This record gives sequence, C-alpha cells and structure tokens, in this order.
Amino acid sequence: MTKAVLSAMIRPLVEPRLPDWVEPLWFASKEEALEFAPQAEIGWFDLNEKEPMIEIARAATGLKWMNSIYAGLDFMPLDLLAERGVVVTNGVGINAITIAEYVVMLMLAHAKGYREVVRAQDRNEWLLDSPGKRELAGERVLLLGMGAIGSLIKTRLEAFDMKVVPVRRSGADGALKPGEWRGRLGEFDWVVLAVPSTPETRHMIGAMELAAMRPNGVLVNIARGEVVDQAALVEALEKNSIEAALLDVTDPEPLPEDHPLWDLENAQVTMHLSGRAQTKMFQRSADRFIANLDRWHRGEAVEPQLDLALGY
Repeated sequence: MTKAVLSAMIRPLVEPRLPDWVEPLWFASKEEALEFAPQAEIGWFDLNEKEPMIEIARAATGLKWMNSIYAGLDFMPLDLLAERGVVVTNGVGINAITIAEYVVMLMLAHAKGYREVVRAQDRNEWLLDSPGKRELAGERVLLLGMGAIGSLIKTRLEAFDMKVVPVRRSGADGALKPGEWRGRLGEFDWVVLAVPSTPETRHMIGAMELAAMRPNGVLVNIARGEVVDQAALVEALEKNSIEAALLDVTDPEPLPEDHPLWDLENAQVTMHLSGRAQTKMFQRSADRFIANLDRWHRGEAVEPQLDLALGY
C-alpha cells in the first residue's frame, strides 16, 4: 500500500475514487498533517496559509510526489524538494478559465466606468450619461505571459476585436521577443501581466516601464504583486502618467488598510479573487489527481509537473 497524506477539504471528491493500492491519511489541521507527513509517499498538503504548508513539506522526508491545487508554489521549499527528488504537480490551468474571465470583466468595467454606475445606483441617482466612453474594439494589448491563463486571455480579448500581441521567446506569429517589449510599450493601450513569479519577473514593471506607457495606458495584473514595483506604480497613478491600474494581486497580501492604493480613483483592487470566482476548482483538481494516480501507478509521468529549478 502507498500512503497518501491528503487534505480533508478534497476528501468528498477523491475518497470514493481512490484505487485500492492507496492508503489515505486525511488531515483537517496543521497538527494532523505534521503527524502524518513522515509516512507520506504522496502528499496533497494544501491549506489556506502558506507557512504550515512549508512545515508539512519539510516534515515529509519520504515524499516522492507532492500535488497542489496552487499554480504558484514559489513559496514552498523547492530546493529541498529537488534535493529529495520529489516530483511536484501544481494547479496550473485549474483556474485559467475564471481568471481569464476576470480580466475581461476588469477591462470592461474600467472602459465603461461601471464602478461609477454602481455608486450612482447606491445613491438612487439616475445618470444621464455613461461615466465610461472607452471601447475595447480596436485597442492594442501587450500580453506578458502565454501559459494556460494567458492563452485564454488572448482568445477572449480577440473576441472583442482587440489586437493582442503576446511576448514569446520565438517571436513567432506576430509576437514580440522577450528583449523587445520594453521598447514597444508606447504602442499599447493595455498591458496585461500573466507571468509566473520568478526572480526574473520580480519588478519587471517598474518606474522605467510605467514611464514608457501611454498616458491612456492601463496596467492589468493577475500574476503576482511582486511582478510590479508597487511604490513606482503608486507614484505613476498619483501623477496620472498612466490612466489606471487594475490589480487582482498586490504586494503584500492582504494589502494594509492604510495603503494608498485603496484610495486612488485610478486603481482598482480586487483582493486576489479572480481564481476564486468559480465553483469548479476543486472538482477539476480532484479529476486531475485521480488521473495522475493512475499514471503514477503505471510508472508514467504525472502532469503538469513543476520545474523545481525554474519555479513554475
């Protein structure tokens, strides 16, 4: 029997489908997980907080395969897992649909001034004109990040007749190469960030990049907060050197109550809710895990595997 230490939050979706060669050890707390961890060959250690997950992974000295619903696992001890030879599967793509839909929502809400429409309704005020006049059709989008989420963002924005230019290493199919996009920022109305969090992407949007954007440029970040130099962004928004920032992610999270981003009219903060605005995340994760159990038992590669050296 192979012992698998699994979070109780996915138990109803997984337990009836487990093969007979798996012995599940279900945990509902950090303490239970730490007790079971040394026995785990397979582990699904997801909790709402990151620090306990790190502790559990460190305690799982016999672990061979770790699964997670999280797409971004840069907070985990990846060096240690690599040293131990652990295979890691993550949640990349699990929430891609809802996050792509969220990007469209944010962009439409900004373009049409929908926040002001909601405020007017709260005041029982009948507006005589639209607070937003912008049309998405015909506008140009620079898309940084062409993974599962970025690919879906591209097709959805193209359905609005937007011109979406991604960044790809090959530069194929009209894409820009990684060394080209900074010099072309002034050509785009929207800059959408969907990149993984790595040392290379940290603060990839800073004061220089913000200064290069159009005055009507809008920054959309559904990647990670640290991808943007937040102090530089606040300064750009205060000076109105760009039109707006639509931020599902911030640095840090939660954003402190006294942070200036909360009060800037040209900033929208949506509290990292994009991946949670759906009901099928756990079902898709459970389906993927069960399929991977079958692959694991047959000696085949489980998927999608995290590159522990790259962090994504």
